[in-house]
Amino acid sequence: MSNTVKTINPATEQTIDTYTLLSQEEAEQVVEKSHETYLKWRQTSFTERAKCLNKLASLFEEQKESIAKLMTEEMGKVYEQGFQEIELCAGICRYTAENGPQVLGDEERDMDGGRAIISYQPTGVLLGIQPWNFPLYQVIRYSAANIMAGNTTVLKHAGNVFGMAEKIDSLFKQAGFPDYCFSNLLIDGKTASALISHKAISGVTFTGSDGTGKKVAEEAGKHVKKTVLELGSNDAYLVLDDADLDLAVETCVTGRMINNGETCVSAKRFVVIESLYDDFKEKIKAQFEALKMGDPMAEDTDLGPMAREDLRDKIHDQVMQSVKAGANVVTGGEVPSQTGYYYPPTILDNLSPGMPAYDDELFGPVASLIKAKDNDDAMRIANDSRYGLGGGIFSKDEKKAIELAKKHFDTGMININGYGLAQPNLPFGGVKESGYGREHGGFGMREFVNIKCIMINS
Repeated sequence: MSNTVKTINPATEQTIDTYTLLSQEEAEQVVEKSHETYLKWRQTSFTERAKCLNKLASLFEEQKESIAKLMTEEMGKVYEQGFQEIELCAGICRYTAENGPQVLGDEERDMDGGRAIISYQPTGVLLGIQPWNFPLYQVIRYSAANIMAGNTTVLKHAGNVFGMAEKIDSLFKQAGFPDYCFSNLLIDGKTASALISHKAISGVTFTGSDGTGKKVAEEAGKHVKKTVLELGSNDAYLVLDDADLDLAVETCVTGRMINNGETCVSAKRFVVIESLYDDFKEKIKAQFEALKMGDPMAEDTDLGPMAREDLRDKIHDQVMQSVKAGANVVTGGEVPSQTGYYYPPTILDNLSPGMPAYDDELFGPVASLIKAKDNDDAMRIANDSRYGLGGGIFSKDEKKAIELAKKHFDTGMININGYGLAQPNLPFGGVKESGYGREHGGFGMREFVNIKCIMINS
């Protein structure tokens, strides 16, 4: 088995760079040095940690063009969308720096016969196993919060974005963080799995497929180590009988196509009530067909290539399996004969349970269109999923939509009459097989801390 990994530009199919993987022993040495840094870093003040995070945010902004270009070259993100990701990461760093002292500060509570102090103390070195689709954001969302809490972190990034992994490591050093406070490990999945048992690793945060996530959780569970898992979804967007149809169509196009459709919280299943179904289908088909697929560096491109050839082949196979089981291709569904790992905007309908387009996550520019009898049936279909990350509701009755979101929709996050990605001040995470734990909004800073209770009798 080769100990090198090539990064390939998915738009040109040309090799960008070649990286040599660390051995198990070399990776363990980095973990041990990260632990040595942790013993010092946990003693630093919130002020010192915040200063470094604010500097990191500024570096993102100062180097945004080169960072965005690297994203596009390695995983095909439309160049202009890279700036949105960079802005979000800068916001996460600043939110964490500003709110960390309050979120992580000591609390005092009364108790019988005295008082108690509740202290949020760091636990050690955290292993982050992260995907390629938001190659900067996926790393910053776990590392910023946990480094603010006094932990140190090591990263196993996806092999097709190793250039971004090295860039992030460099930016942490430029921001003034000590050596091994954040460490990039150029390793494969097998080595990452073996690291979970290392005595210095106190927890694991993983974003990726539900199949791999379960294996990570199982391995961590053997060693009684906490995990935070974000395992994707097939988010349903409900178009109810009183929806603004044009708003719903426009929003669903954006929510499905952002980041070339390769987003955990994409709008993936469009569940439309019968009375609006035909109009919705006609309108969204026209908008899908109007999207321009091409060079992700070009200003007028709406849809770039998929990140890897195997991912393009997988989604096409899911489309073909669904068609074989009775689904109908409304538009798209054919692999274009051109250089690059492109897949066209695709809509499938006439879907039913058992089809990949109904049951599974389609990680690319493919939408599943499902007809519901009425509003109750739409909610039933939305919840008929093993996943529960995000979702959406379109209704002019905001009060009703909030009630449905709060009491009936089995997901961690719900958009009403809109679509949005993560925000620094709001919790991010899911339920069911989409995983557990929360990031952002202060919640991520408390995922890997020891909530220590000190009781003072007086």
